[in-house]
Amino acid sequence: MSRLLAVIALLSALAAAPARADDPSAAPPSAPEADGARRERLHTEWERLSPDEKDRLRERWRRFQALPPDRQAQLRENLRRFRALPPERRARVAQNFEAWQRLPEGERRELEDRLRRFQELSPERRAQARELVRRLADATPRERARYLENLRRWRELPPDQREQLRERWRERRGR
Repeated sequence: MSRLLAVIALLSALAAAPARADDPSAAPPSAPEADGARRERLHTEWERLSPDEKDRLRERWRRFQALPPDRQAQLRENLRRFRALPPERRARVAQNFEAWQRLPEGERRELEDRLRRFQELSPERRAQARELVRRLADATPRERARYLENLRRWRELPPDQREQLRERWRERRGR
């Protein structure tokens, strides 16, 4: 995790520093000269990175520079908020990020798609979804297994049968 935090520190220094268009293969720019101790610490962290890590960091810096200014500002704000978190919360965020990075690409895309669809829901539907997730988390293992089995069977149904079941459910709720 300390390596992750070092990379975050380097990225933040890069994000705060002016771009160096004259030599894109050079090491990423350091923090402003006025903060000598910070600059020295970042330089030390940079030197500890392997050549592959340096190359990956340079590539990330290039991709960051290619982003529109509003997206760069959003990422800087995310970093500022991360740094403002208490240490234990930062550690949890870092652990979650590492777990996210370990997921296969397909699973990450699926989760991102689900998050996007969740964000498109009305506030009422989001509240319902949160409540269902909370109830599922609080359920016994047997109840969770039953729910997951029902979900698996639901997904296997053809769309027309799903719609028929939805209509029956709506009729029962309307009584």
